[in-house]
Amino acid sequence: MSITLAHIQEAHARIQPHIHQTPMMHSQQINKLLGCELYFKAENLQKVGAFKARGGCNAVFSMDDESLNKGVITHSSGNHGAALAWAAALRGATCTVVMPENAPQVKKQAVRGYGAKVIECIPTMADREAAVAAEIQATSSTLVHPYDNDAIIAGQGTAALETLEQMDNLPDIILAPVGGGGLLSGTAIVAHAIAKKAGTTIAVIGAEPQGASDAWQGFTSGQRVEQQTPDTIADGLRSTLGMRNFTIIREQVNAIVLASEPAIVEAMRLVWMRLKIIIEPSSAVCVAAVMENPEMFYGKRVAVILSGGNVDLDALPW
Repeated sequence: MSITLAHIQEAHARIQPHIHQTPMMHSQQINKLLGCELYFKAENLQKVGAFKARGGCNAVFSMDDESLNKGVITHSSGNHGAALAWAAALRGATCTVVMPENAPQVKKQAVRGYGAKVIECIPTMADREAAVAAEIQATSSTLVHPYDNDAIIAGQGTAALETLEQMDNLPDIILAPVGGGGLLSGTAIVAHAIAKKAGTTIAVIGAEPQGASDAWQGFTSGQRVEQQTPDTIADGLRSTLGMRNFTIIREQVNAIVLASEPAIVEAMRLVWMRLKIIIEPSSAVCVAAVMENPEMFYGKRVAVILSGGNVDLDALPW
């Protein structure tokens, strides 16, 4: 299936009763500091503390009873796992989440708190997938992939749909973090379709940590990177791009920019201090990308999706 704006609008109608319409925020001080007009979509205030609630909810509420009765399973560093567990609980289904053993404790607790079973594994994509396959063999659970899944991509795209509806004028640029690529794929589909209808253009840019730059490498070379050993504080962006995500991103994303670890920490602090909201490192990657690539954003209206706010407060990076 080729995902369109219509699929994302349908997803929005499906999940609207269950999610928050998160606010748009801005800061004159941040704008002054970074030389552009930034409009922040505060998905850190979403259910489960991240935009992943959108995709998880859309996937679960799109499933028939027979598939759902077998239970759902996924692998996740945290936010998608919590989202799927939350959505499954809304429909009375069981949920299992395979999590890397180095995932933040706060995220493991959240997944268990929503009633899911957690299986810990060695933190590589191969080990995640092997643990999921073994559990499916044993239980016949239905896999809901964290990003390489049409219902997930459509659900995540609703964050950009709301962003553009909430802004008085369309932005010049929309910026989203990229890990597995669900959010960036959905964002690109929405932004280009809405801009085309309005007779204008919106540049879609992905932001990624330098220490987990598989999307940037694949985008640049045209060859999807299948394995990487990520080294970044942005735990939500350590996964490699999914296959369908890679295809959409190569076709519809204008650029991917990288952010250094010091800039990610600095951006996280800046948003905490100026907007008075808690964001996790994966959210801060977008702001860090603006800080380190000022010429790309100077004088522009930039919509930024702050992807989540699930931070381990006992292990802050400063």
